[in-house]
Amino acid sequence: MKVAYLVWAMELQLNSREEALLQAFRRLPPETAVELSGLVERLATVAPGRKIDWADSWSDEDLREFRAASIRRLEASEAEDED
Repeated sequence: MKVAYLVWAMELQLNSREEALLQAFRRLPPETAVELSGLVERLATVAPGRKIDWADSWSDEDLREFRAASIRRLEASEAEDED
């Protein structure tokens, strides 16, 4: 059964980090998005009413460095597999 929601002229104001999370979520395959939604809902029940402290988040530079390091590890792993 499909459920549809109708929203009348409702617009959310998102900050850049929230927008980035939303965009990442939208790129997930549907079954992965459902699984992630379930995990988020369970986490929300553990600490209801708590807000995300974005000060503890990674900066854009942190994310770039992490991605670069991840790519280097992946390439090194693939090179080992070829040997």
